[in-house]
Amino acid sequence: MKLYLLLPLAFTLGCNAVKTSNQPVHADQLINDVKVLSSDAYEGRKTGTKGAELARAYLTKRFKEIGLKAYKSCNGYQQSFTFAGIDNPKITGKNMIGYIKGTTSKVIVISAHYDHLGVINGTIYNGADDNASGVAGLLKIATHYAKNKPMYTLIFVAFDAEEFGRKGSEYFVNHPPVELSKIKLNLNLDMISHNDKGELYAAGTYIYPQLKNYIATTIPDLKILFGHDNSRLGADDWTNQSDQSAFNAKNIPFIYFGVEDHKDYHKSSDKFENINQAFFINAANGILEITDNIDKERTVEKILRDRLQSKRR
Repeated sequence: MKLYLLLPLAFTLGCNAVKTSNQPVHADQLINDVKVLSSDAYEGRKTGTKGAELARAYLTKRFKEIGLKAYKSCNGYQQSFTFAGIDNPKITGKNMIGYIKGTTSKVIVISAHYDHLGVINGTIYNGADDNASGVAGLLKIATHYAKNKPMYTLIFVAFDAEEFGRKGSEYFVNHPPVELSKIKLNLNLDMISHNDKGELYAAGTYIYPQLKNYIATTIPDLKILFGHDNSRLGADDWTNQSDQSAFNAKNIPFIYFGVEDHKDYHKSSDKFENINQAFFINAANGILEITDNIDKERTVEKILRDRLQSKRR
């Protein structure tokens, strides 16, 4: 049984009422990031390839522009690891890690994998939705908190080798740049730009029901749904189907933001021109708002109360 529960919040926030033909200035960089990362020049960003190297160069540039700090344990922003592939006994992957120090030492890890399938039989699999979109969303959140100091220390990780069985995230939780006990939550973004019904899932609240208290958004035309996080759903349970799996295995709560599979999933047609830009902008804004709810420990009850008081003034 799927747990498709629609949140009862749909307040209108005028500056976020976005249409593809009339994108506000703040959407330009978000769209450009996904467009660049999913372009043919990056050759599908497969782990261990030139395309992945080019993606890291772009992410290094963006991390520096945003002002993310690098950990001394990393080579710049890079955390290298190796694993055995099917046709290669030793593949080197590289996670990209930056952080913004908060007012406390408690940590939220915000993640999205940057790798995809690469080139198959001469055809480039660009992976616009999977997962250039998640990386672009991560960069948007980082940009916000670089200008608005968070309470939690925020670690931003673009994972490598998710398509090889989540090798990057597994390595990260076993070799974290901070004590694992300090990591209180993982917010993972994987496929957030391709849905024509305005539906974005926030999976993880079945396992960690306390997180439901923070999942509310004022973005119009965005439906945040719960579900895909109950083991009884079998293949429809997403818990172990992206990088949040590694955190869950360490008993670290997670919220996985993503859309259901679509016709372009893991196909060469997953291109920039096939994402839904209006939905993507709304989804990224909604995820940022939920992140801010958590960082400010602002629950749905408080949001409703504050909204009611605001209306009375």
